[in-house]
Amino acid sequence: MRAIVLAGGKGTRLAPYTVTLPKPLVPLGGEMPVLEVLIRQLRHHGVSHITLAVNHLANLIQAFFQDGARWDLRIDYSMEEKPLNTIGPLTMIPDLPENFLVMNGDVLCDLNFAEFFRWHCESDNDVSVSVFRRQQLVDFGVLQYDPAGCITSFREKPTYDFDVSMGVYGFHRRTIERLKRGEPYGFDHLMLDGLKQGLKMRARPFQGYWLDIGRPDDYQAACERFQEIKARLGISS
Repeated sequence: MRAIVLAGGKGTRLAPYTVTLPKPLVPLGGEMPVLEVLIRQLRHHGVSHITLAVNHLANLIQAFFQDGARWDLRIDYSMEEKPLNTIGPLTMIPDLPENFLVMNGDVLCDLNFAEFFRWHCESDNDVSVSVFRRQQLVDFGVLQYDPAGCITSFREKPTYDFDVSMGVYGFHRRTIERLKRGEPYGFDHLMLDGLKQGLKMRARPFQGYWLDIGRPDDYQAACERFQEIKARLGISS
C-alpha cells in the first residue's frame, strides 16, 4: 500500500503550540509527534511507502523523518511551493499508483487502514471517505417558525448528530488525473465537483476511536490521555 500524508498546513488553529513547530511534529504526552504515531500505524497495517506532502517548516519534518528507514519503510516528500489546500498537493506527485490512501497528518484513530483500503479497491470507488458520527451541542434555544413568523417548534440547547469526514480517504488515480496540476483545490471542491460530475464517491462509517487534534482543547486532552491512546492504537514507545 502507498499512503500520502498531508503535512503542509500551518496549524493556525493549534496556536501557540505551532509557533515554532509544524503541527505534525507537535509532541503527544511529551513522547512522540502525532505524525510518528500515524506512521507507526500505517507500517503496522502494511504500508511500505509514504509520501509526506509538506510546505510550512518542511525542513523540520524532513530532518525528523528522513527516509523512513527508522520505521522500516520508505518515506519521500512532495514540496508545495505555495499552499495547495487538501487535494491540490496530490496533483504534484508524479508516481501515484492506481489506488492509494490519503490522510491528514494530525489524525488519531484506530481505523484498520488495510481493511479500509481493501474495501476501497474492491468497490472501485473514485473516492472513499471514512466518516465518523459526531454530536454537536447548540448552547441556545432553537426556534422554528413559518413564513408568517408564527413559532412552530422550540428546542432548548438541542444536540444534533452529523457524519463528518475523518480526514482518511481512498483515491483512484483517475480522480487526480482530472485535476489541474499545481493549483489549490480542497476536499470541499472535490465533493461538490464530484457530485456534479457523477464520480463514484462512497462513505464508510467508522465507530471506533477518532480524534482530530487541530484544536488546543483536543490536543491537550490527547496529551493527558496519551498512555491510554497508545494502548488503544497499539503503539509502543
